[in-house]
Amino acid sequence: MKIGTDIIQIKRIECLIEKYGDTFKKRFLIDDEITTLRKIESIAGYWAAKEAISKALGCGIGGSLSFHDIIISKNHLGAPTFILSQEAQQIHKVKSSSLSISHDGGFAIAVAVITK
Repeated sequence: MKIGTDIIQIKRIECLIEKYGDTFKKRFLIDDEITTLRKIESIAGYWAAKEAISKALGCGIGGSLSFHDIIISKNHLGAPTFILSQEAQQIHKVKSSSLSISHDGGFAIAVAVITK
């Protein structure tokens, strides 16, 4: 079992969106995520979640894993969950996972637990 965590200042994401707009969002979100996310806190949470997942996988964002390889959604109860792209799953072989995202006090934080 591996654990990854990430925290980000929401204002940082807000400034990047103000400066770059959809170009910035498209850098790390897939189209379905962009459509679903409305609040800046949620967008920052997805950034933190993708970073936390990459840390739990032990590779970071880079050679074997891109932001777009991580697809975040919510289950029927509204809890965050994720899958990897088919190519990334072949490399990282995730058997089970858990994801938690929260925001408060100007920060978004995420924790990912992954079993390979």
